[in-house]
Amino acid sequence: MKYGLIGLLLLTAAPAALAAEVPAIPYDADVNFLKMPTDLYLGEVSGVAVNSKGHIFIFHRGSTNGPAYGARAAQLLEFNENGTFEREIGHNLYAWSFAHTVRVDKDDNVWVADKGSDMVIKFKMPEGRPALVFGRKPEASDEGAHPLEHPNPPLPAVNGQFRQVTDMTWDAAGNTYISDGYINSRVAKFDKDGNWVMQWGDRGTEPGKLNTPHSIASDNQGNIYVADRGNRRIQVFNGTGQVQRIITIDVDVPAGAQPVIGNPTPANAANKTQTPGAPWAICITPGPNQVLYAADAFPGRIYKMTLDGKILGTIGAGGRSPGKFAWIHEIACPSENSLFVGELLSWRMTKLTLHPAPGQQAANNK
Repeated sequence: MKYGLIGLLLLTAAPAALAAEVPAIPYDADVNFLKMPTDLYLGEVSGVAVNSKGHIFIFHRGSTNGPAYGARAAQLLEFNENGTFEREIGHNLYAWSFAHTVRVDKDDNVWVADKGSDMVIKFKMPEGRPALVFGRKPEASDEGAHPLEHPNPPLPAVNGQFRQVTDMTWDAAGNTYISDGYINSRVAKFDKDGNWVMQWGDRGTEPGKLNTPHSIASDNQGNIYVADRGNRRIQVFNGTGQVQRIITIDVDVPAGAQPVIGNPTPANAANKTQTPGAPWAICITPGPNQVLYAADAFPGRIYKMTLDGKILGTIGAGGRSPGKFAWIHEIACPSENSLFVGELLSWRMTKLTLHPAPGQQAANNK
């Protein structure tokens, strides 16, 4: 049975791409698209999402309070389609601890995943009030209350609870899929009413197992794409957790490229989070001709792909200057040629306008 599964994956895995076959996609970068109020500053922009009206939602590690270590660092901001600040959502919300990602569902409701409180919150829009709450924050009243530990192997996962949750997505029926996360290394599925359905995944390197499922997205066919960051791959599952294919990003690193921060990671490292092609953030465009975007921390590029993993082009490079990227943590892709990226190390959100060649467009790569 095991060998049969591996054989299937070998047949369906995306082919490796050579650098000569992957031209760069030209783009314009606007690092000043957001108009910040004079008394409000962005911290690490861990989340960015866009709704059907073009409004932008930023989930960032700013507006901190508490001690220097372990301070609360989460704030959700809304900007209009022109980048003008409109409001803060969820001021002083009980779940705010350490911002991770924000998404918008098909009904324009806003969802956030907070890694510090182990909670996922759905905000009913436009009111901006919590409508569904997933997970539970550790009780401050518990004796010896402290951050989660990381035993190896991890303790068994618990239905309905998370351990450093990372992201969420949905299928056409309204089921919610939550990537969970740094410790549990699984996907949790809930129905449209928030009831527990099932889970899949566990810590490991075999097909179907995960090591830090860091970002998650879905396509029009109901497939669930999981950025298996620590294993340097994107695993594609159906809605009940069966592996459909595995995508790896194999593009040569430019000569002389250096990490924006930290030492280079050996290619044979057990945890491949900082290796080339390790997916930190993924996003799938809407519409009939969907494409997949993924970003790595080193060498700091965005990759445009077909849904079966063919790489159409690369975007950008690592760096701190405007138009380069310093640890992209989330991508919003409301259309094929318009991307919004949130960076951790540069404390900014950049709007990208892409100018792909004909061969790099979705309609020509069905």
